[in-house]
Amino acid sequence: MCQLLGMNCNVPTDICFSFAGFRARGGRTDHHRDGWGIAFFEGTGVRLFLDPAPSAHSPVAELVKQYPIRSLNVIAHIRKATQGEVRLENTHPFQRELWGRYWIFAHNGNLRAFAPTLSGRFLPVGTTDSELAFCAILDALASRFPQGRPAPAELHGALRELACEIGSQGEFNFLLSDGDWLFAHCSSRLCYIVRQAPFPVAHLSDEDVAVDFNEVTTPDDRVAVIATTALTDNESWTDIPPGTLVAFHNGAPAALGDGTTVAQDYPRPPAAGPSPSA
Repeated sequence: MCQLLGMNCNVPTDICFSFAGFRARGGRTDHHRDGWGIAFFEGTGVRLFLDPAPSAHSPVAELVKQYPIRSLNVIAHIRKATQGEVRLENTHPFQRELWGRYWIFAHNGNLRAFAPTLSGRFLPVGTTDSELAFCAILDALASRFPQGRPAPAELHGALRELACEIGSQGEFNFLLSDGDWLFAHCSSRLCYIVRQAPFPVAHLSDEDVAVDFNEVTTPDDRVAVIATTALTDNESWTDIPPGTLVAFHNGAPAALGDGTTVAQDYPRPPAAGPSPSA
C-alpha cells in the first residue's frame, strides 16, 4: 500500500517535521521503495520534487527535509508499485493545468481494468492507473464546467460523483488540490489531525524526533495534516471513514455537502512505524 501525505493551512507553513517521519516509510520503517514525490503550492506556482529512488535514501528527499518551504497546500506520496514500472514518469504526485490553475494529484490503491474514454485534453505520460484516473477526473471536470472553476460546493459534489464512479473500479484513496482547497478521498485508509492553539509537543512514530509547535507557530495558526496512517505516536488522529470525501480549507475540514462515496471492503494494513497512534 502506498503512503499519502497532505497538508492544508491557513498561513504558509513548512512540512519538515511531518516529512521527516513520512520519508522514513520509503525503505526504512516500511517497504515502499518504488519512488516518492512532493508538491508545494506557492501562490499560483508549484514546486514539484520527484525521485524514483526510495525516499529514505534519496538525496532529494534529504534536501526537502532540510529546506523549510512554506506552503498553504502540500501533497506527497511514497510509492509501492502495482501498475507501471518504477520510472520517473510513473512517480506521484502528478501535475496538470485546468482553468488556469495547477492541479496536483496522488493516489493510493489499485484500479483494476480501469479504461476510461478520454477526450484527449488530458493524457497520461506514464503507465499507471493513478495518472489515468487523474486525467479522467480533470477531463470530466473540464467537460462539466466549461466556463471555469465552479463554486467549492459544486466542485465537491462533482468530485464526490467521480470518486464513486472511479472508486467502483478498485481501491481509490487520493489527495487532490488546486492550491486553494485540498480534497482527500478515503476508500480504505486515511486519517488527519488539525493542529491549532494550544499546540502540542508532537513526537514522530517513525523517527525519534519531537517538536514543540508553540515555539514555531503563532496562536492564530491552524494546520491540517492528512496521512495514510498517523505520523505521530502521542497525538489523537481522526480516521476518515472508508467511502468518504473530505474537503480541507484554511487548515480544517469544510462542510461542502454530502461526502459519502463508495466504501470498499479492503483489509486495513497495520499502521507504519514502531508506535502508531490510535
